[in-house]
Amino acid sequence: MRLLRLFLVIVVLAAAAGAAGWYFWRPVAVSVVTPTRGDAAEIIYANGVVEPRNWAKVTPLVRERIIEQCNCEGSTVAKGDVLARLDNTEAQAVLAELEARLSLAREELRRLAVLAERNTASQQALDRAQSEVTQIEALVAGQGARLESYTLRAPIAGKVLRQDGEVGEVADLGTVLFWVGDPRPLLVVADVNEEDIPRVEVGQRALLRSDAFPRQELEAVVDSITPKGDPVTKTYRVRFRLPDDTPLLIGMSVDVNIVTEVSENALLVPAIAVEGNRVFAVEGGRARLREIETGIRGINGIEVVSGLEEDARVISPYPQALDDGARIAVEATGEE
Repeated sequence: MRLLRLFLVIVVLAAAAGAAGWYFWRPVAVSVVTPTRGDAAEIIYANGVVEPRNWAKVTPLVRERIIEQCNCEGSTVAKGDVLARLDNTEAQAVLAELEARLSLAREELRRLAVLAERNTASQQALDRAQSEVTQIEALVAGQGARLESYTLRAPIAGKVLRQDGEVGEVADLGTVLFWVGDPRPLLVVADVNEEDIPRVEVGQRALLRSDAFPRQELEAVVDSITPKGDPVTKTYRVRFRLPDDTPLLIGMSVDVNIVTEVSENALLVPAIAVEGNRVFAVEGGRARLREIETGIRGINGIEVVSGLEEDARVISPYPQALDDGARIAVEATGEE
């Protein structure tokens, strides 16, 4: 009986040992990909807004109520055309008062000039009257110029791209009431981080993505780079020239991918299969850690310069917990 019990214990322990051995030595299931050939592009990402190349904003210089406004959104205007008028009642009253003072001062100057000729008025009094006239004339001229600011005019010739505000509303200082410019040509204006700007050059190609045109390939070219950056946001303003037939409209936001370098017909592996400069390749049923030399890390994958054959089977995604030489079982295969 004891022998039977001992035998059963040995059988149980052997089964447990076998199960544990199978558990620890079982192959690890992985998925693999094969490298592909394609163009590797190094890009710099930024957000941008579509703007006309030539345009101007019209804002009031005084805070006053709108009493007249053109219905000209989408219409072509010439430089100097009246777009809106603000209530200048108070300003006109001030001008009328100054003109009345000027009339009295001139009359007093003429009176003193006659008396001075008769030697019944001093030269000092005559000089004071002349100074008074000169000062009031300057005030009248200044108020007349100030009255002109109550009339909003087109600063350039072009089309009224947008018109805001309504008659009766108070136009605050800095509020843009009109956008005037040329609908074409268009630019994309974007802010690029200061650590990326050294790699951006005029003439580089940029790939654009817009939610308004999700299935269209949109392109632009770096047109200009603002020499001085913003020390607060740590960015530089970059303008991208759009082709004349672009479907993008003024005011649309776009994602900008500036292509700074391209490697044609490069050997590519997915970015998720690479950890630093290492990949796992399948060799003889085992995972082998390979050191590779990488090139461009682009949106289509990472360029492999050396260290990996074109027909290699690369484990993807990169297995963080896998040991070099571990037994593996390929469960899925695919391409990049």
